[in-house]
Amino acid sequence: MGTEHDVVALILQDHRTMEDLFRRMRSVEADRAGALREFAGLLIAHARAEESEVYPALRRFKNIDNAEVEHGEEEHDEGNEALLALLETDEVGSAEWDERLEGLVEAVSHHLDEEERTILNGARENVGEERRAELGAAFVKERARQLAADCGSVESVREQVKN
Repeated sequence: MGTEHDVVALILQDHRTMEDLFRRMRSVEADRAGALREFAGLLIAHARAEESEVYPALRRFKNIDNAEVEHGEEEHDEGNEALLALLETDEVGSAEWDERLEGLVEAVSHHLDEEERTILNGARENVGEERRAELGAAFVKERARQLAADCGSVESVREQVKN
């Protein structure tokens, strides 16, 4: 099986993209507001696709720790709150913006690291290739649906944080 459909590889690819977007948001030479818009859409779409398509399926595998999956969802909420704080900051590059960006980077980086070590390693070891490919297809489809619905808009993120 190629990695283009493996849910673990797809999630890891998104994680690396998020890290690249962090670098762009920190760079004074980059389009920081554009990088934030791109990041917001990716973060929300990625988390919603994981929570609706991937996490429920992983809970059914005996060697994957359900507490880690639930903890991953809690960390999505923390990342969403940090994202909303940054989106609601008036001036890109202000001291407040930089401070909130670092809060977002810290929350999301912690989650990416933990998810990769616990949930994704467990999925790689315990979920067969065919099932990982099925989950990958469902993940990509839901992520695309979320992005098409402008899930990263400040209004959408606000709604996500309220729920």
